[in-house]
Amino acid sequence: MHRHFILFKPYGYLSQFIYELKRKKKLLGELHDFPEGTMAIGRLDEDSEGLLLLTTDGMVSELIRSKKVDKEYYVQVDGLITPEAIEQLQKGVEIGFDGGKYKTKPCKAFIVTEIPDFGPRAKKIRDERHGPTSWASITISEGKFRQVRKMTSAVGFPTLRLVRVRIGNVYLQNLKAGEVREVSDFQLDNESI
Repeated sequence: MHRHFILFKPYGYLSQFIYELKRKKKLLGELHDFPEGTMAIGRLDEDSEGLLLLTTDGMVSELIRSKKVDKEYYVQVDGLITPEAIEQLQKGVEIGFDGGKYKTKPCKAFIVTEIPDFGPRAKKIRDERHGPTSWASITISEGKFRQVRKMTSAVGFPTLRLVRVRIGNVYLQNLKAGEVREVSDFQLDNESI
């Protein structure tokens, strides 16, 4: 019987259970007593937060990663993001990838006026004395390395905080950082996986 989990990955954790290098890193296994064989489906960078799906079923992991499922991120950026910058993000921007240039696919993006209560981040974000910040929502179906961060930088608004809030039809909902919820399956694109 396979088991499935949704997790609010906190800032400063790796999206993995084993880390072979010398430096001590915070790993997912420290957050919950997961069954043996649990794996993260996709990943979030160490300095990114939010929704992470975990499963003991490799087939489910493959299926979700192969389906090009939408992923929505709430991004706190340096400065007050403009409608022009949002429009550029929607059309696709050029970012560095694998030593070359890559144009991102068109995506959904909008300015977020109701700032979500994600709670404070483990590492403090600079304060208002350094200028204003704003939030945007960016939904992509691709997932290049650090793509969302590179996209906001490309339009002149570097990312200060990045929180994934949705994968397909699975939402972060009211989970708090570090909280884990076991689910019977993942509801993605109106079908149970």
